[in-house]
This record gives sequence, structure tokens and C-alpha cells, in this order.
Amino acid sequence: MLVYLEIRGVKSLEKFTLKNGIKIIYEHRDSQLTSFTIGFNAGAVEEHGFKIGTAHAVEHMVSKGTKTRTENDINKACHKIFGFENAMTNYSYAVYFGTCLYKDFEKALDLFSDMLINPIFPEKGFREEMNIILEELKEWKDDPLQHCEDMAYFNGFTKRRIKNLIIGTEESIKSIKLDDVASFYRKFYSPDNCIIGVVSSLTFNEVVKAADCYFGSWQNIFKEINKVVYEKNIAGIFTEKNKGANGAKIVYTFDIHDLDEKEIKALNLFNNYFGQGTNSILYDEIRTKNGLAYDVYSKVNSDRGIDMFNIYLGTSKENVNKSINIINETIETIKNSAYTFNNGIISDLYKNMQLRMALRLENGVQLSKDLVCNELMYGNAENVYTQVKNNDDIDWEQIWKVINKVLNEPTVQIVTP
Repeated sequence: MLVYLEIRGVKSLEKFTLKNGIKIIYEHRDSQLTSFTIGFNAGAVEEHGFKIGTAHAVEHMVSKGTKTRTENDINKACHKIFGFENAMTNYSYAVYFGTCLYKDFEKALDLFSDMLINPIFPEKGFREEMNIILEELKEWKDDPLQHCEDMAYFNGFTKRRIKNLIIGTEESIKSIKLDDVASFYRKFYSPDNCIIGVVSSLTFNEVVKAADCYFGSWQNIFKEINKVVYEKNIAGIFTEKNKGANGAKIVYTFDIHDLDEKEIKALNLFNNYFGQGTNSILYDEIRTKNGLAYDVYSKVNSDRGIDMFNIYLGTSKENVNKSINIINETIETIKNSAYTFNNGIISDLYKNMQLRMALRLENGVQLSKDLVCNELMYGNAENVYTQVKNNDDIDWEQIWKVINKVLNEPTVQIVTP
């Protein structure tokens, strides 16, 4: 199946499905570089029946050797072929991505296909790799604001996968066995669960031909991804003392898993007004008027398995209560306000969102990742462009309804020195 989409500002966005089920998503871009992402619905939310952290362990182990390449061979080839390459496991997905010269695209696909189709998961070095992940876990906790968010999810939920880190816990990482890794791989690494996104000056036909050459013969039966377990967050204020912290961190988290697509769009518009940039309400109230924080912002994360609206800020230990009071008062004022946006203000919000998105997608590898992840999570890569399309389907009344639906009974996490 071939689909051609006319999207303003995009030269060509095309799709093709190989006979074995792999989806190819392509955008033309005039450049010496080719960026690509290979993604799977194989993130942490698929770990039902597995030890937490198994999805991330698979990501580490696929590069430990194949039937024809040693780990050292893979590392040397990556250095020779790529200007940049990496992999990432999220709650929602696992992705493998990189940027190379367009003339090396086939070499890059050859290498990645070997890693993803033919991993041998060697016993030698497995426990050492788990020790590396344990070291990664320690570094994960070194980011104070990230740690505060992690604790908000830990305290805010009892059943959702986001309660625990993607990487797992020290106990779970130590308990993962090589058979667990191989079993998870066999269940979720399959052509029918694989999407390849390519941003390149190569022609669409050249890209499809190369993908078919290196991935087209791959066969593995795939059943389905897991149904995500959702629950409402536990409202309340939770505190933790961290002796290594230099200041206090605060994270508010609101569950949004029951919002529909239009409500998410309205929430994104509101977020652009409420907590994005130096002209936002949060910035004005917290920093400009009261000087309580260097940076304060809010974020909508509608990724599958996450679905949260969060507020983030750092302040001093002495100003925690004042900051929380201002945030609470600001939220209540907005919820109870009769203030309405006119069409011009909403249009400006769309324009600003389009600018932010355009800046994000200037990076070819970021674009390839976003196309793949939107196709994996929503079956709609085109959402990368259409989610910020200016139209008349959202008005202030819809925004007001959404914020009154969402901004209630938050989980508030505080981490202080």
C-alpha cells in the first residue's frame, strides 16, 4: 500500500508496507545525510509477565553480538558508518536510530538489520551488561528534577507501569535472566510490530528497495501488544529529603489518560499559554512577579502508557510552601475565570506551537523518530504535522472545559535537601 500526502512545508511524506508487515515511512530532504529510526512497540509497558527493566535490557543486549558479528565488530562498524547512532527504551516503545552519509545508508541498514534480526544474546558478558545497567540506574537518579518526577509517579500510582523506572529497580535488574531477555525479544521484535522511518535525499524507491533487501525476509509471528493498565493518580503532597540536593524540586502531576484526541489538542493549546516560555502564566507568576525560580514550566505527555500533564519547578527549601500556594492559586484562578481567548490569541498559540515543532523537526533524526513513534503509538505518523495545524475546531470554551476536567487533585512531589 502506498500513500502520498500533501502537507504544507513537506516535500513528500510516503508510506509503504513490505510483504512481511514492516512499515516504511519516508520524507525527502535535500542533504548529504540520511537519518533513520527503527522502532517497535516493545517498551516498558509491554513487560506484563516480565521483570521490570526487561525491555531496556533487550535494547542493551541486541548489540552484544550476532550470528556473523561480534560486539567488537558492531562497535567498529558503528564508528565507521555513523556520525551519530543510539537506542532508547521508553515506556511506550523501543527505538534504534542514527545518521549517516546517504551513500552509506545500505551499510547502516545491513548492520542494524543484523543486530535486530540475528542477536545471539551471548551468556558471556551478560551479567557484566546488567552491571552496566545498574551503574546507569545510579546516574539516572543524579538528575534532581527527573528524580522528583519519578517519585511523583512512584507515590501517585499503585498499578501503572510508570510507578517504576523504565530501567527497573536494583532488585529487578539483578533478577533478570538471559532467558527473560530472549523471551521478551521473541514476543515483541517482529516485522508486524516494526516501523522504519527514513529522512533522506535518496528516492523513496531506493529506500524501500534497501529496506526490503535487508529486512524483507525477516519472519517472526507477532500476536499483539499489551493493553495498558491505567488508574487515576493518588492525590496528595509527598515529600522526600535528598541530602545531595542543592535546592528543592517540585513536580505536579495530573492524569489525562481519559482525554480524547480533541481534548488533548485543547490541552496542548492551553499548555502553550500556561507553562511554555517566558510569556507563560507560570513564568510570570513564579519568576517575574515573585522571583521564586529560575525555570518553571508545564508539559503534556500523551505517549501511550504515560498520559500525564505535569508542572515542574526548582526553588529554595525556604520557598517551597510559597511556590505551591502560588501554583494552587493560579490554577484555581484559571479554572474559575470568565476570561476568554479571542480567535487572534488562539491563532497566535497555534503559530507558536508550529514554530516550536518546526525547530524540533529541523533535526533529521528527530523527525525520523517522531514519525516512527507517532505511527507506533497512534497509527498516524502524519500527526507530527497535523497536531499543530491551525484550524477552527478548538475554541476557548473547549479549552476551559478541558482544564476544569484535568486540573484537579494532583499528586504533588517535593524533594528537598
